[in-house]
Amino acid sequence: EVQLVESGGGLVQAGGSLRLSCAASGFTFDDYAIGWFRQAPGKEREGFSCIRRSDGSTYYADSVKGRFTISSDNAKNTVYLQMNSLKPEDTAVYYCAADPLGPYYSDYDCGLNTVYDYDYWGQGTQVTVSS
Repeated sequence: EVQLVESGGGLVQAGGSLRLSCAASGFTFDDYAIGWFRQAPGKEREGFSCIRRSDGSTYYADSVKGRFTISSDNAKNTVYLQMNSLKPEDTAVYYCAADPLGPYYSDYDCGLNTVYDYDYWGQGTQVTVSS
């Protein structure tokens, strides 16, 4: 059974750092993309970063570019999100999600994905940034 588990959330001061993990298990396909989403109270679920397993290509939204870094340890089937220079507006529940990919992947860009393009989701982890 496919399962995604996020961890690493918590409470930090503005300007601080956190590292989130997304551990994947039960995958039977060779390639997939992992996306990071966040949802703040009263707001839509927002995709802000993603990575493709096979080639390590990445995407960052302008809101996190230069502050967040996504990476993958394929041997551990784990994707990491290093978050630096955190701001109060980063406060949200953070989710990882998986988009399995077929062989027609050359034109694929996970940065174009929406929430509806992802088939599997983790349970979320709370990130709170205080002023």
